[in-house]
Amino acid sequence: MRQEIKKVIEKAIIELKNRENWDSFEMLEIEVDYPKDEQFGDYTTNIAMILAGKMGKSPIGIAREIAGKISADFIKETEVAPPGYLNFTLDKKYFQKLISEINKKKENFGNSEKGKGQKVLLEFISSNPTGPIHLGNGRGGPLGDTLARVMEKSGWKTEREFYVNDWGHQVEILGHSILKDEEAQYRGDYVDDLARQKDKKMTDPMEIGNWAAHVIINTYIKPTCKKLGITFNSWFSEEKLHEKKKVDEIIKLLSDKNLTSEKDQALWYKSTEFGDDKDRVLVKSDGTKTYIATDFAYHKDKIDRGFGKLINIQGADHHKEAEVVKNFVEKVLLAPGPDYIMTQMVKVIKDGQEVKMSKRKGVYFALDDLIDEVGRDAVRFIFLSYSPSNHINFDINLAKEKSDKNPVYYVQYAHARIASILRKAKDLNFKFDESDLSRLVHPKELSLARELAKFPDLIEDISVSYEVHRLPFYAMKLADKFHSFYNDCKVLDEKNSELTRARLNLVNAVRIVLAETLDLMGISAPEKM
Repeated sequence: MRQEIKKVIEKAIIELKNRENWDSFEMLEIEVDYPKDEQFGDYTTNIAMILAGKMGKSPIGIAREIAGKISADFIKETEVAPPGYLNFTLDKKYFQKLISEINKKKENFGNSEKGKGQKVLLEFISSNPTGPIHLGNGRGGPLGDTLARVMEKSGWKTEREFYVNDWGHQVEILGHSILKDEEAQYRGDYVDDLARQKDKKMTDPMEIGNWAAHVIINTYIKPTCKKLGITFNSWFSEEKLHEKKKVDEIIKLLSDKNLTSEKDQALWYKSTEFGDDKDRVLVKSDGTKTYIATDFAYHKDKIDRGFGKLINIQGADHHKEAEVVKNFVEKVLLAPGPDYIMTQMVKVIKDGQEVKMSKRKGVYFALDDLIDEVGRDAVRFIFLSYSPSNHINFDINLAKEKSDKNPVYYVQYAHARIASILRKAKDLNFKFDESDLSRLVHPKELSLARELAKFPDLIEDISVSYEVHRLPFYAMKLADKFHSFYNDCKVLDEKNSELTRARLNLVNAVRIVLAETLDLMGISAPEKM
Protein backbone atom coordinates (compact mmCIF):
# COMPACT_ATOMS: atom_id res chain seq x y z
CA MET A 1 0.00 0.00 0.00
CA ARG A 2 2.86 2.41 0.72
CA GLN A 3 4.02 2.02 -2.87
CA GLU A 4 0.50 2.76 -4.14
CA ILE A 5 0.30 5.92 -2.02
CA LYS A 6 3.74 6.99 -3.26
CA LYS A 7 2.48 6.68 -6.85
CA VAL A 8 -0.57 8.80 -6.03
CA ILE A 9 1.60 11.50 -4.41
CA GLU A 10 4.08 11.45 -7.27
CA LYS A 11 1.27 11.79 -9.81
CA ALA A 12 -0.09 14.81 -7.91
CA ILE A 13 3.34 16.45 -7.78
CA ILE A 14 3.95 15.89 -11.49
CA GLU A 15 0.62 17.60 -12.23
CA LEU A 16 1.75 20.57 -10.15
CA LYS A 17 5.34 20.86 -11.32
CA ASN A 18 4.40 22.37 -14.70
CA ARG A 19 2.79 25.33 -12.99
CA GLU A 20 4.84 28.52 -13.15
CA ASN A 21 5.58 28.72 -9.45
CA TRP A 22 6.88 25.12 -9.41
CA ASP A 23 9.53 25.57 -12.09
CA SER A 24 12.39 25.05 -9.60
CA PHE A 25 10.98 21.66 -8.60
CA GLU A 26 13.13 18.51 -8.60
CA MET A 27 11.55 15.11 -7.92
CA LEU A 28 12.75 13.68 -4.61
CA GLU A 29 12.40 10.31 -2.92
CA ILE A 30 8.94 10.16 -1.34
CA GLU A 31 8.86 8.56 2.10
CA VAL A 32 5.52 7.21 3.29
CA ASP A 33 5.19 6.03 6.89
CA TYR A 34 2.62 5.27 9.55
CA PRO A 35 1.41 8.04 11.90
CA LYS A 36 2.32 7.52 15.56
CA ASP A 37 -1.38 7.75 16.42
CA GLU A 38 -4.18 6.26 14.31
CA GLN A 39 -6.28 9.39 14.85
CA PHE A 40 -4.01 11.06 12.27
CA GLY A 41 -4.91 8.54 9.59
CA ASP A 42 -3.41 5.38 8.14
CA TYR A 43 -0.35 6.77 6.33
CA THR A 44 1.63 9.99 6.37
CA THR A 45 4.38 11.75 4.43
CA ASN A 46 6.61 14.78 5.03
CA ILE A 47 7.34 15.36 1.34
CA ALA A 48 5.78 18.84 1.43
CA MET A 49 8.25 19.95 4.11
CA ILE A 50 11.18 18.59 2.12
CA LEU A 51 10.00 20.34 -1.04
CA ALA A 52 9.43 23.57 0.89
CA GLY A 53 13.03 23.57 2.05
CA LYS A 54 14.26 23.05 -1.50
CA MET A 55 11.95 25.64 -3.05
CA GLY A 56 11.81 28.27 -0.32
CA LYS A 57 8.04 28.02 0.03
CA SER A 58 5.56 27.39 2.84
CA PRO A 59 5.29 23.66 3.81
CA ILE A 60 1.60 24.05 4.62
CA GLY A 61 0.98 25.77 1.29
CA ILE A 62 2.73 23.05 -0.69
CA ALA A 63 0.96 20.34 1.31
CA ARG A 64 -2.42 21.92 0.50
CA GLU A 65 -1.58 22.12 -3.20
CA ILE A 66 -0.56 18.43 -3.26
CA ALA A 67 -3.65 17.42 -1.25
CA GLY A 68 -5.84 19.18 -3.79
CA LYS A 69 -4.51 16.92 -6.53
CA ILE A 70 -4.71 13.62 -4.61
CA SER A 71 -7.18 11.25 -6.19
CA ALA A 72 -7.56 7.50 -5.63
CA ASP A 73 -10.51 5.20 -4.94
CA PHE A 74 -8.85 3.66 -1.89
CA ILE A 75 -8.14 7.03 -0.21
CA LYS A 76 -11.11 8.36 1.73
CA GLU A 77 -9.50 11.56 3.03
CA THR A 78 -6.28 13.55 2.66
CA GLU A 79 -5.61 15.89 5.58
CA VAL A 80 -2.93 18.58 5.92
CA ALA A 81 -1.44 18.85 9.41
CA PRO A 82 1.12 21.35 10.79
CA PRO A 83 3.90 21.92 10.06
CA GLY A 84 3.24 20.34 6.65
CA TYR A 85 2.34 16.67 6.94
CA LEU A 86 0.01 14.97 4.50
CA ASN A 87 -2.10 12.35 6.31
CA PHE A 88 -4.09 9.75 4.40
CA THR A 89 -7.12 7.86 5.66
CA LEU A 90 -8.04 4.82 3.58
CA ASP A 91 -11.57 3.86 2.69
CA LYS A 92 -13.13 1.09 4.82
CA LYS A 93 -13.68 -0.92 1.63
CA TYR A 94 -9.91 -1.29 1.24
CA PHE A 95 -9.57 -3.00 4.60
CA GLN A 96 -12.65 -5.15 4.02
CA LYS A 97 -11.22 -6.28 0.69
CA LEU A 98 -7.88 -6.93 2.38
CA ILE A 99 -9.48 -9.43 4.77
CA SER A 100 -10.80 -11.39 1.80
CA GLU A 101 -7.39 -11.26 0.10
CA ILE A 102 -5.57 -12.65 3.15
CA ASN A 103 -8.04 -15.53 3.49
CA LYS A 104 -7.53 -16.42 -0.17
CA LYS A 105 -3.72 -16.11 -0.25
CA LYS A 106 -3.22 -17.67 3.19
CA GLU A 107 0.50 -18.03 4.03
CA ASN A 108 1.42 -16.48 0.67
CA PHE A 109 0.07 -13.12 1.81
CA GLY A 110 3.03 -10.73 1.93
CA ASN A 111 5.06 -12.62 -0.67
CA SER A 112 6.85 -10.46 -3.23
CA GLU A 113 9.45 -10.58 -5.99
CA LYS A 114 11.62 -7.87 -4.43
CA GLY A 115 14.71 -10.09 -4.63
CA LYS A 116 14.09 -11.10 -8.26
CA GLY A 117 15.59 -14.54 -7.63
CA GLN A 118 19.02 -13.14 -6.76
CA LYS A 119 21.28 -15.64 -4.97
CA VAL A 120 22.13 -14.68 -1.38
CA LEU A 121 24.50 -16.48 1.00
CA LEU A 122 23.98 -15.92 4.71
CA GLU A 123 26.87 -17.04 6.88
CA PHE A 124 26.16 -17.13 10.59
CA ILE A 125 27.04 -18.78 13.91
CA SER A 126 30.37 -20.18 12.53
CA SER A 127 31.40 -21.08 16.07
CA ASN A 128 34.97 -22.37 16.46
CA PRO A 129 34.72 -26.19 16.69
CA THR A 130 36.71 -26.21 19.91
CA GLY A 131 33.67 -26.63 22.17
CA PRO A 132 29.88 -26.30 22.37
CA ILE A 133 28.20 -23.16 20.98
CA HIS A 134 28.14 -20.35 23.51
CA LEU A 135 25.53 -17.60 23.55
CA GLY A 136 27.74 -15.02 21.82
CA ASN A 137 27.94 -17.14 18.67
CA GLY A 138 24.49 -18.62 19.14
CA ARG A 139 22.79 -15.22 19.06
CA GLY A 140 23.39 -15.04 15.32
CA GLY A 141 21.44 -18.28 14.77
CA PRO A 142 17.83 -17.05 15.04
CA LEU A 143 18.87 -13.77 13.40
CA GLY A 144 20.42 -15.41 10.32
CA ASP A 145 17.75 -18.08 9.96
CA THR A 146 14.88 -15.60 10.29
CA LEU A 147 16.46 -13.16 7.85
CA ALA A 148 16.86 -16.01 5.35
CA ARG A 149 13.16 -16.88 5.73
CA VAL A 150 12.09 -13.26 5.24
CA MET A 151 14.30 -12.86 2.17
CA GLU A 152 12.91 -16.08 0.70
CA LYS A 153 9.39 -14.69 1.16
CA SER A 154 10.53 -11.55 -0.65
CA GLY A 155 11.84 -13.36 -3.69
CA TRP A 156 15.53 -13.92 -2.91
CA LYS A 157 17.12 -17.34 -3.39
CA THR A 158 18.86 -17.83 -0.07
CA GLU A 159 21.33 -20.34 1.32
CA ARG A 160 22.55 -20.71 4.90
CA GLU A 161 26.18 -21.58 5.56
CA PHE A 162 28.22 -22.48 8.65
CA TYR A 163 31.94 -21.80 8.21
CA VAL A 164 33.89 -24.50 10.05
CA ASN A 165 37.24 -23.20 11.38
CA ASP A 166 38.87 -26.64 11.32
CA TRP A 167 42.37 -25.36 10.58
CA GLY A 168 44.94 -23.28 12.37
CA HIS A 169 46.20 -22.41 15.82
CA GLN A 170 42.94 -22.89 17.77
CA VAL A 171 42.66 -26.46 16.44
CA GLU A 172 46.22 -27.17 17.54
CA ILE A 173 45.46 -25.73 20.99
CA LEU A 174 42.46 -28.08 21.16
CA GLY A 175 44.85 -30.96 20.51
CA HIS A 176 47.14 -29.78 23.32
CA SER A 177 44.11 -29.50 25.61
CA ILE A 178 43.17 -33.11 24.93
CA LEU A 179 46.78 -34.15 25.61
CA LYS A 180 46.61 -31.98 28.78
CA ASP A 181 50.15 -30.68 28.24
CA GLU A 182 51.55 -27.27 29.17
CA GLU A 183 49.89 -25.57 26.16
CA ALA A 184 46.38 -26.77 27.06
CA GLN A 185 43.72 -24.02 27.23
CA TYR A 186 40.29 -25.62 26.78
CA ARG A 187 38.73 -27.30 29.78
CA GLY A 188 35.47 -29.01 30.58
CA ASP A 189 33.92 -32.45 30.69
CA TYR A 190 33.76 -32.51 26.89
CA VAL A 191 37.59 -32.27 26.74
CA ASP A 192 37.88 -35.21 29.15
CA ASP A 193 35.42 -37.18 26.98
CA LEU A 194 37.52 -36.47 23.88
CA ALA A 195 40.69 -37.54 25.70
CA ARG A 196 39.07 -40.89 26.50
CA GLN A 197 37.83 -41.34 22.91
CA LYS A 198 41.13 -40.44 21.25
CA ASP A 199 43.09 -43.17 19.49
CA LYS A 200 46.18 -43.74 21.61
CA LYS A 201 48.26 -43.86 18.43
CA MET A 202 47.54 -40.16 17.79
CA THR A 203 50.21 -37.97 19.41
CA ASP A 204 50.48 -34.91 17.15
CA PRO A 205 48.44 -31.97 18.61
CA MET A 206 47.32 -30.74 15.17
CA GLU A 207 46.15 -34.20 14.12
CA ILE A 208 44.34 -34.67 17.43
CA GLY A 209 42.80 -31.21 17.26
CA ASN A 210 41.54 -31.73 13.72
CA TRP A 211 39.97 -35.06 14.69
CA ALA A 212 38.42 -33.53 17.80
CA ALA A 213 37.05 -30.52 15.91
CA HIS A 214 34.98 -32.78 13.67
CA VAL A 215 33.79 -34.82 16.66
CA ILE A 216 32.68 -31.57 18.34
CA ILE A 217 30.87 -30.44 15.17
CA ASN A 218 28.90 -33.68 15.00
CA THR A 219 28.43 -34.25 18.74
CA TYR A 220 27.72 -30.73 19.99
CA ILE A 221 27.37 -28.06 17.30
CA LYS A 222 25.11 -29.74 14.73
CA PRO A 223 22.70 -31.11 17.37
CA THR A 224 22.46 -27.66 18.99
CA CYS A 225 21.65 -26.04 15.64
CA LYS A 226 18.99 -28.67 15.02
CA LYS A 227 17.57 -28.08 18.51
CA LEU A 228 17.39 -24.37 17.67
CA GLY A 229 15.49 -25.18 14.46
CA ILE A 230 18.25 -24.26 12.01
CA THR A 231 19.20 -26.31 8.95
CA PHE A 232 22.29 -25.20 7.04
CA ASN A 233 22.60 -25.76 3.29
CA SER A 234 26.33 -26.25 3.73
CA TRP A 235 29.03 -26.69 6.36
CA PHE A 236 32.04 -25.11 4.68
CA SER A 237 35.41 -26.46 5.81
CA GLU A 238 38.33 -24.05 6.19
CA GLU A 239 40.62 -27.07 5.87
CA LYS A 240 39.34 -27.64 2.33
CA LEU A 241 40.45 -24.12 1.33
CA HIS A 242 44.01 -25.05 2.23
CA GLU A 243 43.82 -28.52 0.66
CA LYS A 244 42.60 -27.02 -2.64
CA LYS A 245 45.33 -24.34 -2.53
CA LYS A 246 42.70 -21.58 -2.52
CA VAL A 247 44.65 -19.57 0.07
CA ASP A 248 47.84 -19.85 -2.00
CA GLU A 249 45.90 -18.58 -5.02
CA ILE A 250 44.78 -15.49 -3.09
CA ILE A 251 48.32 -14.73 -1.97
CA LYS A 252 49.50 -15.02 -5.58
CA LEU A 253 46.63 -12.79 -6.75
CA LEU A 254 47.65 -10.09 -4.26
CA SER A 255 51.33 -10.43 -5.15
CA ASP A 256 50.56 -10.12 -8.87
CA LYS A 257 48.68 -6.90 -8.11
CA ASN A 258 51.68 -5.58 -6.14
CA LEU A 259 49.62 -5.58 -2.96
CA THR A 260 52.08 -7.55 -0.81
CA SER A 261 55.37 -6.71 0.87
CA GLU A 262 57.92 -8.59 2.95
CA LYS A 263 58.93 -7.39 6.40
CA ASP A 264 60.28 -9.15 9.49
CA GLN A 265 60.41 -12.40 7.50
CA ALA A 266 56.62 -12.26 7.04
CA LEU A 267 54.41 -11.50 4.03
CA TRP A 268 52.09 -8.52 4.43
CA TYR A 269 48.96 -7.34 2.63
CA LYS A 270 49.12 -3.61 1.80
CA SER A 271 45.81 -2.91 3.48
CA THR A 272 46.75 0.73 4.12
CA GLU A 273 46.36 1.40 0.40
CA PHE A 274 42.62 1.00 0.97
CA GLY A 275 42.31 3.17 4.07
CA ASP A 276 43.26 0.65 6.79
CA ASP A 277 45.23 1.93 9.78
CA LYS A 278 47.94 -0.70 9.24
CA ASP A 279 49.00 -3.45 6.85
CA ARG A 280 47.91 -7.02 7.65
CA VAL A 281 50.02 -10.16 7.87
CA LEU A 282 49.17 -12.84 5.30
CA VAL A 283 51.94 -15.33 6.07
CA LYS A 284 53.78 -15.35 9.40
CA SER A 285 57.54 -15.74 9.71
CA ASP A 286 57.08 -19.47 10.47
CA GLY A 287 55.14 -19.95 7.21
CA THR A 288 51.69 -20.11 8.86
CA LYS A 289 48.92 -18.42 6.88
CA THR A 290 46.77 -16.02 8.87
CA TYR A 291 42.99 -15.88 9.26
CA ILE A 292 42.94 -12.80 6.99
CA ALA A 293 44.45 -14.77 4.10
CA THR A 294 41.95 -17.57 4.68
CA ASP A 295 39.02 -15.14 4.92
CA PHE A 296 40.03 -13.60 1.59
CA ALA A 297 40.06 -17.04 -0.03
CA TYR A 298 36.73 -17.94 1.56
CA HIS A 299 35.00 -14.82 0.25
CA LYS A 300 36.40 -15.26 -3.24
CA ASP A 301 35.01 -18.79 -3.14
CA LYS A 302 31.58 -17.43 -2.18
CA ILE A 303 31.61 -15.12 -5.19
CA ASP A 304 32.89 -17.88 -7.48
CA ARG A 305 29.89 -19.96 -6.43
CA GLY A 306 27.62 -17.34 -7.97
CA PHE A 307 26.29 -15.48 -4.93
CA GLY A 308 25.50 -11.88 -5.85
CA LYS A 309 24.81 -10.85 -2.26
CA LEU A 310 26.75 -11.90 0.83
CA ILE A 311 25.52 -11.39 4.39
CA ASN A 312 27.82 -12.19 7.32
CA ILE A 313 26.59 -12.22 10.91
CA GLN A 314 29.43 -11.97 13.43
CA GLY A 315 30.20 -10.73 16.91
CA ALA A 316 31.04 -7.06 17.32
CA ASP A 317 34.63 -8.00 18.25
CA HIS A 318 35.18 -8.89 14.57
CA HIS A 319 34.51 -5.32 13.46
CA LYS A 320 38.03 -4.56 12.16
CA GLU A 321 38.32 -7.93 10.41
CA ALA A 322 35.00 -7.20 8.69
CA GLU A 323 36.29 -3.85 7.39
CA VAL A 324 39.42 -5.46 5.95
CA VAL A 325 37.49 -8.26 4.22
CA LYS A 326 34.87 -5.87 2.82
CA ASN A 327 37.61 -3.63 1.40
CA PHE A 328 39.36 -6.63 -0.15
CA VAL A 329 36.19 -7.85 -1.88
CA GLU A 330 35.30 -4.38 -3.19
CA LYS A 331 38.75 -3.02 -4.07
CA VAL A 332 40.64 -6.15 -5.13
CA LEU A 333 37.95 -8.54 -6.39
CA LEU A 334 35.83 -5.61 -7.67
CA ALA A 335 32.67 -7.29 -6.40
CA PRO A 336 29.92 -6.14 -4.01
CA GLY A 337 31.30 -6.40 -0.49
CA PRO A 338 29.53 -8.49 2.14
CA ASP A 339 26.90 -6.86 4.31
CA TYR A 340 27.88 -7.34 7.95
CA ILE A 341 25.51 -7.60 10.88
CA MET A 342 27.53 -7.28 14.09
CA THR A 343 25.98 -8.66 17.27
CA GLN A 344 26.59 -7.74 20.90
CA MET A 345 26.89 -10.07 23.89
CA VAL A 346 24.22 -12.05 25.73
CA LYS A 347 23.91 -12.26 29.51
CA VAL A 348 21.69 -14.79 31.22
CA ILE A 349 19.81 -13.66 34.33
CA LYS A 350 18.12 -16.05 36.75
CA ASP A 351 16.52 -15.04 40.06
CA GLY A 352 18.00 -11.57 39.57
CA GLN A 353 21.58 -12.86 39.26
CA GLU A 354 23.80 -13.36 36.22
CA VAL A 355 24.40 -17.05 35.45
CA LYS A 356 28.07 -17.75 34.89
CA MET A 357 30.14 -20.65 33.62
CA SER A 358 28.86 -24.06 32.61
CA LYS A 359 31.54 -26.29 34.11
CA ARG A 360 30.21 -29.32 32.28
CA LYS A 361 30.91 -27.78 28.90
CA GLY A 362 33.67 -25.35 29.72
CA VAL A 363 31.96 -22.38 28.09
CA TYR A 364 29.98 -19.37 29.24
CA PHE A 365 26.43 -20.77 29.44
CA ALA A 366 26.17 -23.09 26.44
CA LEU A 367 23.35 -22.40 23.99
CA ASP A 368 21.80 -25.85 24.26
CA ASP A 369 21.64 -25.43 28.05
CA LEU A 370 19.52 -22.31 27.53
CA ILE A 371 17.26 -24.11 25.04
CA ASP A 372 16.83 -26.98 27.52
CA GLU A 373 15.96 -24.47 30.25
CA VAL A 374 13.31 -22.35 28.49
CA GLY A 375 12.60 -24.00 25.12
CA ARG A 376 13.38 -23.15 21.51
CA ASP A 377 10.49 -20.73 21.06
CA ALA A 378 11.49 -18.52 23.98
CA VAL A 379 15.16 -18.46 22.95
CA ARG A 380 14.38 -17.49 19.37
CA PHE A 381 11.72 -14.91 20.24
CA ILE A 382 13.76 -13.14 22.92
CA PHE A 383 16.99 -13.19 20.90
CA LEU A 384 15.11 -11.72 17.93
CA SER A 385 13.47 -9.02 20.07
CA TYR A 386 16.75 -7.12 20.38
CA SER A 387 18.49 -5.12 17.69
CA PRO A 388 21.89 -6.79 17.00
CA SER A 389 23.65 -3.63 18.22
CA ASN A 390 22.09 -3.98 21.70
CA HIS A 391 23.24 -6.29 24.48
CA ILE A 392 20.76 -8.94 25.60
CA ASN A 393 19.89 -9.59 29.23
CA PHE A 394 18.04 -12.89 28.92
CA ASP A 395 15.75 -13.28 31.94
CA ILE A 396 15.12 -16.99 32.42
CA ASN A 397 12.34 -16.41 34.94
CA LEU A 398 10.44 -14.16 32.52
CA ALA A 399 10.97 -16.56 29.60
CA LYS A 400 9.35 -19.38 31.61
CA GLU A 401 6.45 -17.32 32.98
CA LYS A 402 2.99 -18.20 31.68
CA SER A 403 1.45 -14.73 31.75
CA ASP A 404 1.02 -11.58 29.66
CA LYS A 405 4.38 -10.37 31.01
CA ASN A 406 6.10 -12.97 28.85
CA PRO A 407 5.98 -11.69 25.22
CA VAL A 408 6.34 -15.19 23.76
CA TYR A 409 3.43 -16.49 25.79
CA TYR A 410 1.35 -13.39 25.00
CA VAL A 411 1.71 -13.82 21.23
CA GLN A 412 1.26 -17.59 21.21
CA TYR A 413 -1.79 -17.27 23.46
CA ALA A 414 -3.38 -14.95 20.89
CA HIS A 415 -2.97 -17.64 18.23
CA ALA A 416 -4.32 -20.34 20.55
CA ARG A 417 -7.33 -18.15 21.41
CA ILE A 418 -8.09 -17.66 17.70
CA ALA A 419 -7.82 -21.41 17.10
CA SER A 420 -10.29 -21.96 19.96
CA ILE A 421 -12.75 -19.48 18.43
CA LEU A 422 -12.56 -21.21 15.06
CA ARG A 423 -13.12 -24.63 16.65
CA LYS A 424 -16.19 -23.35 18.46
CA ALA A 425 -17.46 -21.76 15.23
CA LYS A 426 -17.15 -25.12 13.51
CA ASP A 427 -19.03 -26.84 16.33
CA LEU A 428 -21.79 -24.24 15.97
CA ASN A 429 -21.87 -24.83 12.19
CA PHE A 430 -20.81 -21.27 11.33
CA LYS A 431 -19.37 -21.02 7.82
CA PHE A 432 -17.35 -17.98 6.90
CA ASP A 433 -15.97 -18.73 3.44
CA GLU A 434 -18.44 -16.20 1.98
CA SER A 435 -19.60 -13.17 3.91
CA ASP A 436 -20.58 -9.53 3.65
CA LEU A 437 -17.41 -7.90 4.97
CA SER A 438 -18.95 -4.43 4.74
CA ARG A 439 -20.29 -5.16 8.22
CA LEU A 440 -16.75 -4.74 9.61
CA VAL A 441 -16.97 -1.09 10.68
CA HIS A 442 -16.27 -1.19 14.43
CA PRO A 443 -13.17 0.89 15.34
CA LYS A 444 -11.48 -2.18 16.86
CA GLU A 445 -12.18 -4.21 13.71
CA LEU A 446 -10.70 -1.54 11.47
CA SER A 447 -7.72 -1.04 13.79
CA LEU A 448 -6.98 -4.77 13.57
CA ALA A 449 -7.30 -4.68 9.78
CA ARG A 450 -4.90 -1.71 9.64
CA GLU A 451 -2.30 -3.78 11.46
CA LEU A 452 -2.73 -6.65 9.01
CA ALA A 453 -2.23 -4.21 6.13
CA LYS A 454 1.26 -3.39 7.41
CA PHE A 455 2.53 -6.96 7.05
CA PRO A 456 3.59 -6.97 3.34
CA ASP A 457 5.49 -3.67 3.71
CA LEU A 458 7.14 -4.96 6.88
CA ILE A 459 8.41 -8.09 5.14
CA GLU A 460 9.79 -6.11 2.21
CA ASP A 461 11.44 -3.60 4.56
CA ILE A 462 13.18 -6.29 6.61
CA SER A 463 14.44 -8.05 3.49
CA VAL A 464 16.35 -4.86 2.67
CA SER A 465 17.19 -3.40 6.09
CA TYR A 466 17.82 -6.77 7.87
CA GLU A 467 15.97 -5.40 10.93
CA VAL A 468 14.44 -8.71 11.95
CA HIS A 469 13.81 -7.40 15.48
CA ARG A 470 10.78 -5.64 13.96
CA LEU A 471 9.04 -9.03 13.51
CA PRO A 472 8.53 -9.90 17.20
CA PHE A 473 7.36 -6.35 17.88
CA TYR A 474 4.88 -6.63 15.02
CA ALA A 475 3.67 -9.95 16.43
CA MET A 476 3.15 -8.36 19.85
CA LYS A 477 1.30 -5.39 18.37
CA LEU A 478 -0.95 -7.65 16.30
CA ALA A 479 -1.64 -9.86 19.32
CA ASP A 480 -2.37 -6.78 21.41
CA LYS A 481 -4.87 -5.46 18.88
CA PHE A 482 -6.51 -8.86 18.60
CA HIS A 483 -6.92 -9.17 22.37
CA SER A 484 -8.38 -5.63 22.45
CA PHE A 485 -10.78 -6.46 19.60
CA TYR A 486 -11.82 -9.70 21.33
CA ASN A 487 -12.65 -7.86 24.54
CA ASP A 488 -14.89 -5.33 22.75
CA CYS A 489 -16.39 -7.34 19.90
CA LYS A 490 -18.34 -10.54 20.41
CA VAL A 491 -17.27 -12.90 17.65
CA LEU A 492 -19.71 -15.81 17.98
CA ASP A 493 -23.20 -14.33 18.14
CA GLU A 494 -25.96 -16.77 17.16
CA LYS A 495 -28.43 -13.86 17.05
CA ASN A 496 -26.42 -12.08 14.37
CA SER A 497 -25.03 -14.71 12.04
CA GLU A 498 -24.00 -12.29 9.26
CA LEU A 499 -21.83 -10.20 11.60
CA THR A 500 -20.46 -13.41 13.11
CA ARG A 501 -19.38 -14.66 9.69
CA ALA A 502 -17.75 -11.33 8.87
CA ARG A 503 -15.85 -11.32 12.16
CA LEU A 504 -14.78 -14.93 11.64
CA ASN A 505 -13.24 -13.82 8.34
CA LEU A 506 -11.33 -11.14 10.21
CA VAL A 507 -10.26 -13.52 12.97
CA ASN A 508 -9.05 -16.10 10.46
CA ALA A 509 -7.06 -13.43 8.62
CA VAL A 510 -5.36 -12.54 11.91
CA ARG A 511 -4.62 -16.22 12.47
CA ILE A 512 -2.99 -16.50 9.04
CA VAL A 513 -0.76 -13.43 9.47
CA LEU A 514 0.14 -14.19 13.09
CA ALA A 515 1.03 -17.81 12.24
CA GLU A 516 3.12 -16.67 9.28
CA THR A 517 4.92 -14.10 11.44
CA LEU A 518 5.73 -16.78 14.01
CA ASP A 519 6.83 -19.19 11.28
CA LEU A 520 9.22 -16.61 9.83
CA MET A 521 10.77 -16.39 13.30
CA GLY A 522 10.96 -20.19 13.51
CA ILE A 523 8.48 -20.22 16.40
CA SER A 524 5.50 -22.55 16.82
CA ALA A 525 1.91 -21.34 16.58
CA PRO A 526 0.06 -23.51 19.13
CA GLU A 527 -3.59 -24.45 18.66
CA LYS A 528 -4.06 -24.92 22.41
CA MET A 529 -2.32 -23.59 25.52
